[in-house]
Amino acid sequence: MLKQILSISGKPGLYKLVSYGKNIIIVESLSDKKRIPAYSYNKIISLGDIAIYTTEEEVPLANVFETIYEISGGKPVDKAVAKNSSSLHEFFDKVLPNYDRDRVYDTDIKKVISWYNLLVEAGFEKFVEEKEDNTEESSNEGKNDEPANA
Repeated sequence: MLKQILSISGKPGLYKLVSYGKNIIIVESLSDKKRIPAYSYNKIISLGDIAIYTTEEEVPLANVFETIYEISGGKPVDKAVAKNSSSLHEFFDKVLPNYDRDRVYDTDIKKVISWYNLLVEAGFEKFVEEKEDNTEESSNEGKNDEPANA
């Protein structure tokens, strides 16, 4: 789901991938729905490729957004959270208690909150893709009730 949402360095906000060509992609702003070109020389990153450092392993950004969504009740996070470093870290402790405090900076937390707010305002309610459970179907495929050499 977040694979199609992009951050473009030097451009504010988030963008949805619309189309792509040889050295260009067409993106649509989530906030004002304007379409613009982004070129191969722009630093473009998919939110689906971002993870947050923790003391054990990296946690995908989609999981962090899901937790924020649950904590905030599906509403944007209050901007007062970003007023100082201690309130940022206090908030992020609720979201991801084991995040690596040495490698996750205040600016990173502010960006996560900003992106989350943009996505919620754009109508996002689910951030993690639910995988279909086909294990029962696949385990029963090709099996017959009768023996093969009867």
